[in-house]
Amino acid sequence: MFHTKNLISISPLLLCCAPNLKAAEIAAPRDIAYPGTLNLHVDLTDLERGMFHVRESIPVRPGPLTLLYPQWLPGTHGPSGPINLLTGLMMTARGQRLAWRRDPVNMYAFHVDVPGDVDRIDLEFQFASPQSSEQGRVVATPEILGLQWNTVILYPAGYYASRIAVKADVKLPAGWQFATALDVASRGTERVEFAPTSLDMLVDSPLFAGRHFKRVDLGPGADVPVHLNLVADNPARLEIKPDQLSAYRKLIQEAYALYRSRAFDRYDFLLALSENFGGIGLEHHRSSENVHRPGHFTEWDRNAPGRDLLAHELTHSWNGKRRRPADLTTANFNVPMQDSLLWVYEGQTQFWGIVLTARSGLWSQQIAQDVVANIAAVHDRNRPGRLWRNLQDTTNQPILGGRAQPFPSWQRGVDYYNEGVLLWLDVDSKLRELTANQRSLDDFARAFFGLKDKSYEVVTYTFDDVVAALSAVAPHDWKTFLRARLDGYEPAAPLDGLQRSGWRLNYREEQSAHQKAADERNRSVNLGFSLGLSVSTRDRGKVTEVVWDSPAFKAGLTTAATLIAVNSQEFSPELLLDAIRTAKSTNQPIELLVKTFDRYRTVQIPYFEGLRYPYLERIDGSEDRLTVLLKPRS
Repeated sequence: MFHTKNLISISPLLLCCAPNLKAAEIAAPRDIAYPGTLNLHVDLTDLERGMFHVRESIPVRPGPLTLLYPQWLPGTHGPSGPINLLTGLMMTARGQRLAWRRDPVNMYAFHVDVPGDVDRIDLEFQFASPQSSEQGRVVATPEILGLQWNTVILYPAGYYASRIAVKADVKLPAGWQFATALDVASRGTERVEFAPTSLDMLVDSPLFAGRHFKRVDLGPGADVPVHLNLVADNPARLEIKPDQLSAYRKLIQEAYALYRSRAFDRYDFLLALSENFGGIGLEHHRSSENVHRPGHFTEWDRNAPGRDLLAHELTHSWNGKRRRPADLTTANFNVPMQDSLLWVYEGQTQFWGIVLTARSGLWSQQIAQDVVANIAAVHDRNRPGRLWRNLQDTTNQPILGGRAQPFPSWQRGVDYYNEGVLLWLDVDSKLRELTANQRSLDDFARAFFGLKDKSYEVVTYTFDDVVAALSAVAPHDWKTFLRARLDGYEPAAPLDGLQRSGWRLNYREEQSAHQKAADERNRSVNLGFSLGLSVSTRDRGKVTEVVWDSPAFKAGLTTAATLIAVNSQEFSPELLLDAIRTAKSTNQPIELLVKTFDRYRTVQIPYFEGLRYPYLERIDGSEDRLTVLLKPRS
């Protein structure tokens, strides 16, 4: 048996032999050029293990050196660099091993002493890409690879990322094709060399590669090339019909009509069609990383939900990349970001993503209205957390962490996206009202984000800049207008913009076609506006969400529960829906047999209002500003 006295007797020995845990000073970034060019070689051919093998050579001077692994990543808005997946790190100089030590406070910093006769050090390490979603986002499958350069590079502390030059190359599996916004210097049968670029541009230019690849021109003959680069699990999924191609080409023209400029000199959509490759929608200045379901094109009518993804990421080239919040603009990838303006960066982008998807014909106006109805209903009925956490505070969520929440309706997460849609609809309709429908949010977007054509130089902005730009479109007390909506704690969402646009939120017992497709896409039954829960159809009966203070919540259900039976019959989605309909006519509680961990119990839910699904209805005698907003401009 281990006694306490033994612990006391050995603790002085442990203390005397403990390593020095004092953190070393890490130089702040300076706006000066780093002497020399980093050389980066990435081997992506280890498909079975999903290992990205990295060799890097860094010009150095003798003395202490700190190397950083990127931590704060643009587009994720938080400290999300996957340092846990960097492995096998070895440093050498002139063939001799160098000892490195990780900073005891900053886990993303590595310290090494460079010998006096050394002008370059060599690094070898691996990025152990996740093999399953439990380990992180899967970026390597037998058919598709996604390379984010921030995962495979260490860089010297003390310099702006824009002032560090990098020359990179990759080795691809034989026969694979790829797409990236980087300039290609040369290409062999397997190895691709890229032209030297700055570290920030490298990280902003990811690569998709695939066994099955297709490149589609979205602007034939245009002076600014735009391409849709497709990779898929099998070649049949790459087929794109003429009307689909026409809608994506129309998306580009609608974006140009909105901003009256191009925020890039070329643009590449990187789009994977897969359920094996990890889902993503991530903006970059001249490209974006996107994933849709395998049948995105081949089963078009079933895959309308989420079809605004490419419009959203394209919009970010203007809003977020070229014009960027000042507190999100940092000197390198290890300087902390602040997210106070994400309600503009993401909220207005979400708004324009919906609008441009409708204007381009990728969605019908009816689908766009159904999407807005669902957003309005969620934030009006299913966000009681607005009582304690205002919209402004949700912009801190990427820094707090992106894990799934037990009660998102109460805790609130990244609500600045969709509540941001309601906020900017409010602004748009107010601008129209103030100017007798002569001006709108289109005018703000053009003036604020348009700027110089074909330029991708970053121009920062502050809250006061947003207020000033709105005032230039239509004089009003925009500061008070915005702060009331950002800082308020009202229990219901701001639906003034919807009403001012000529529509009101209502509920009915039947789902729209779009809502049915969304349930199919999510493999769930969404009863958030009735019982107050969602149930997985993939994990039969697993409760995936419970709305705070809803009938399901009051019955004690949580996401730890699985529905076993409904009214004494084995659970099925159809049976649960029938039970809700029956309870409305019989006024008898719905009985559920529930399993939570290894316990079974029966709960009674006295809910008698029937199924409820949101939709928008016209306000008689009002101006229909929403339809005008969604109409094409080109």
